[in-house]
Amino acid sequence: MNRALLATTLTLLTLATTTAATTTAATPPAPDPLTAALTRSAHPLRTTDPGGDTRDLRPLDRAVGDARIVGLGEATHGTHDFFALKARVFRHLVETKGFRTFALEAPWSTGRRLDAYVVHGEGDPERIFREEFQRDYFWADNTDYLALVRWMRAYNIRHPHDPVRFLGDDIAWTGPEIYDEVARYVAEHSPHLSGRLARLYRDLRPTRQTGAYIEDYLATPYATRAERARRTTEALKLLKRTPAGPGHDTAVQNATAIDRTARQYAFAFEKGTGEIAKSMRYRDDMMAANVARWAGRTGTKVLLSAHDAHIGYVPVDPAHYPKMQGAFLRDRLGDGYVSVGVTFGSGGFMATGPDGGTPRPQTVGPPAPGSNEETLDRVRHRNYLLDLRTTGAPARGWLHTARPTRSIGTAYPDEGPSDIALARAYDVLIHLREVAPAELRAR
Repeated sequence: MNRALLATTLTLLTLATTTAATTTAATPPAPDPLTAALTRSAHPLRTTDPGGDTRDLRPLDRAVGDARIVGLGEATHGTHDFFALKARVFRHLVETKGFRTFALEAPWSTGRRLDAYVVHGEGDPERIFREEFQRDYFWADNTDYLALVRWMRAYNIRHPHDPVRFLGDDIAWTGPEIYDEVARYVAEHSPHLSGRLARLYRDLRPTRQTGAYIEDYLATPYATRAERARRTTEALKLLKRTPAGPGHDTAVQNATAIDRTARQYAFAFEKGTGEIAKSMRYRDDMMAANVARWAGRTGTKVLLSAHDAHIGYVPVDPAHYPKMQGAFLRDRLGDGYVSVGVTFGSGGFMATGPDGGTPRPQTVGPPAPGSNEETLDRVRHRNYLLDLRTTGAPARGWLHTARPTRSIGTAYPDEGPSDIALARAYDVLIHLREVAPAELRAR
C-alpha cells in the first residue's frame, strides 16, 4: 500500500474513533426507572436561605394543604442548611398560608421568654439564647435561629395586631420564673394555700442555670425524683381547684409544665429497667400535647421544628423511642398534621463526641451504597422536595421499603444509620445534596 495513502487512512480512522467516543460521552445514559420516577416527582428548590423569591416553595403549599401543624425535621442537630431552611419555610408559610407560630424542640419556659421578646420586645434574645440553650439544647444557640427570632420581632413591629408567636414544646427544664408566676397567682386568689404550694415545690425551683440544673436532677436518686413528681402532681391538682380568676388558665398551664418536667425525671434510667423507653415515650407524648394545646388555644397554625425522628411517624430506634411526637400528633389531628422529613447527601454538621464535650465540626462523605441517600442523590436536582404520598411507581414501592438512613443527634460518631422507610415516616421529604455545619454562637 502507498505510504501516503496508508497515513491518510490511519488519520481518518483515528478521527472517526475520536468523534464516536466524543459523541457517546456527550450523551448521558438514560436514568434507571427508579431515578426517573423520583426526578419526575421532584420539585427543585432554589435555595435554603431565607429571603427572596419563594415561588419554588409553592409545591410545599400544596402538600401542606389545610394542615394546622406542620412538622419540619432535620437529619442532624447541627447543620446550617437545615436551620436556614426552617427559617425560610416559616417565613413563607407566614406570608402565604397564614401560619403564625414557630415551635421549637426547646423547653416550655424557654418558649415563654422568646415569645415575650418577639411579641412585646421584652428581654435580649442573645442573652435568652445563652441562658436557655445549654446542655441538650446547645444546638439551638446558632446564628440562623437568632436571625429568625429577630425577623419575628421585626414582623410583629409591622403587624402588631396579627403577631407571630414562639413556642417551646419540650419538658426537660422549667425556669424559675414559671414557679414564681404560679406562686403569685395562688397568693392573689387563694392566699391561704400559699404555704402548702411552697412545701409542694420545695427544692424544685431552679437556682442554677439550665445545664447545671439538668445535670443535678439526673444525678438525684430515683426515689427522690419520684417523690418530687408526686408533689408536683399534687400542686397541679391544687391549682386546678383554685378559683378561676383572670390568669387561671395560664397558671394551670405553668403548673402543668412544672409537673411534666418532674414526671420526665421520675423514671428509673438504669439499663435493663425498660424505664428509658417509657420516659422517651412520655416526653414525645407531652411535646405533642403542648403543640396541639397551643394550636387549639391560640387558633394559630404552627410550624414545628424538631429532629426528623420526632416529627415523623415511625420510631428510628423502637427500643428507646417506642412512639414519636409526629405519631402522637397524627393521632390527635389526623390530616391536620403533616410531617416533612429532611435528608442530605454529604457535608458537615456540629456535634459533640460520643461522650459529650464541646461541639465541633463533623463531616460525612458520599452516602453509603444501598442507603436511601445514595438513591436520592441521583435525582438531577441539587436540592428538591418530594410529596411522598403522590410519587408514582416504581418509586412508591421503594419509598415504602426500609433501608439505612442517617439520623444524627447531638453526638457523633453514633451507632450509625437507622433503617427507615421514608414514605412510612413522613408525608413530604426535602433532600439537600450537600450541607455545611451550623454557626454556633461563642460562649
